[in-house]
Amino acid sequence: MSDAAIEPPAEPVPTKDASTVLLVRDGASGPEIFLQRRVKAMAFAAGMTVFPGGGVNPSDAGAEIAWAGPDPSWWGQKFGVDRARAQALVCAAVRETFEECGVLLAGPTADSVVSDTAVHREARSRLERRELSLGTFLTEANLVLRADLLRPWDNWVTPTVERRRYDTYFFLAVLPDGQRADGASSETHEVAWRTPAQALDRWRAGQDVLLPPTWTQLSTIAEFTSTAEILAAERTIAPIQPVFETIEGKPVLQFPDNERYYAGVPDPSLLMGSKRD
Repeated sequence: MSDAAIEPPAEPVPTKDASTVLLVRDGASGPEIFLQRRVKAMAFAAGMTVFPGGGVNPSDAGAEIAWAGPDPSWWGQKFGVDRARAQALVCAAVRETFEECGVLLAGPTADSVVSDTAVHREARSRLERRELSLGTFLTEANLVLRADLLRPWDNWVTPTVERRRYDTYFFLAVLPDGQRADGASSETHEVAWRTPAQALDRWRAGQDVLLPPTWTQLSTIAEFTSTAEILAAERTIAPIQPVFETIEGKPVLQFPDNERYYAGVPDPSLLMGSKRD
């Protein structure tokens, strides 16, 4: 990675809001987390191992849907954003989780959840193709969005040197009973449930590429012994925006605990997550 490769644009590219969901379940060796390797044709984080998620759509903000759990104002307070933006982030989290891995955080009533999402396979495809909005889908299917199944978790902002930038809000959810996560998405090359320790071992061995936000979440989840313990965790959300600095002639990405990250990363040049064209 040459110095020229990380020259920032004349003006930083504006960020786009995005939502990412840490989908977890209890396994024989402790909590497991759902991971997917993105196809190499993606414009951002191509080939990286990530969590389900993606950019907020305009329709997410204006969706008129049945809603159970903390209202958008509560989410806005947790994430430090206004009500409309908070609603869009929650809706994007639910929509992207359904699109990318077939897990639907919604149910026929405010205290139930869909047990088999196969009946909504066609709607899932239409959502991914942007032929259908989340609000229309939930309304037509008579489903209630279960915001209470999500937890606010973290917030990372793409460095200013990148040509594609996201203000990404991380959520956490436990896999609903009866549902299964899959890799039936055009953006996914392969998927797997792994404990954080397994995922980090594969990263250290060079089998998977983890960008700092993904590595950070895995390292944090590794501290818990059950999904119940994770759900009970109190999180304070503060934006983290890594910054590239030149140290001893080499570009170094500064972010919390970056020294431990650099001690394990097989190839620091892979830190630049987007195609810089």
